[in-house]
Amino acid sequence: MTKLNSTDTPKVKPLRIGVLSRGPKLYSTRRLVEAIRSRGHEATVIDALRCYMNIATDRPQIHYKGEVLDGFDAVIPRIGASITFYGTAVLRQFEMMGVFPVNESVAISRSRDKLRSLQLLSRKGIGMPVTGFAHAPDDVPDMISMVGGAPMVIKLLEGTQGIGVVLAETKKAAESVIEAFMGLNANILVQEFIHEAGGADIRCFVVGGRVIAAMKRQALDGEFRSNLHRGGSASLVKLTPIERETAVKAAKIMGLNVAGVDLLRAERGPMVIEVNSSPGLEGIESATGKDVASIIVRFIEKNAKPHNTRTKGKG
Repeated sequence: MTKLNSTDTPKVKPLRIGVLSRGPKLYSTRRLVEAIRSRGHEATVIDALRCYMNIATDRPQIHYKGEVLDGFDAVIPRIGASITFYGTAVLRQFEMMGVFPVNESVAISRSRDKLRSLQLLSRKGIGMPVTGFAHAPDDVPDMISMVGGAPMVIKLLEGTQGIGVVLAETKKAAESVIEAFMGLNANILVQEFIHEAGGADIRCFVVGGRVIAAMKRQALDGEFRSNLHRGGSASLVKLTPIERETAVKAAKIMGLNVAGVDLLRAERGPMVIEVNSSPGLEGIESATGKDVASIIVRFIEKNAKPHNTRTKGKG
């Protein structure tokens, strides 16, 4: 792990920074707290599900374990996918109180909706695998043809960390999987399979409009999902200018200051497969040796001003 030099101390007043996280012992949460404190600031870990809010007042408040939360300069949301609705409601309340959010509630909600995020990226000309979305089982054969046929990737809209992602190697298998998901009233995306990616993707870590670190994630033999949670390995990778530009643009379209942008290397250029609003720090810091947590804190130091948000909690 790269350590900060003793001369690398903040030249700003000490800040009070909250970390919205349900797991104080998780690597990413611990590293953020360490980085906040090492730079002379105060860090408080806040469980979003233990927050309750006074909404019907002209002075928005958040209560936490019997006390009023106030006096925060910034908040870092580490909101898990399973608590997106309540977590973003709490974050929105912080925004209404004038607290600077590293990622805004509207941007997190946007990125968590896989269909909406892909539609936004497509509208701005970002390269993506050909993607299909349908509701009626009768439309499945045409949708399979639309994305180029088998093999193809089928994804649950609500899936995370590679869960709910299936590679269908034949048309018959694809039809069976899609019909099974539809029978469970699950919303799915169907995407072309990028053969030349070779079971690897690239995670670009974007902070404040620039890629500050990148790693290549390689799937295990016999596995096509490269997620580290699925046993994939991570290594340092050098990005091309177009890959760097694509990652920055994708994060900007989502409205995220901090994002993990996942790319596939395809023959027709980089293909964005996901933009993550709460990217983990362990894999990227281990693979690159960069102190990503401190880079995030330095971003806060430059931007943590009252009501410095695009939506101010109105979105």
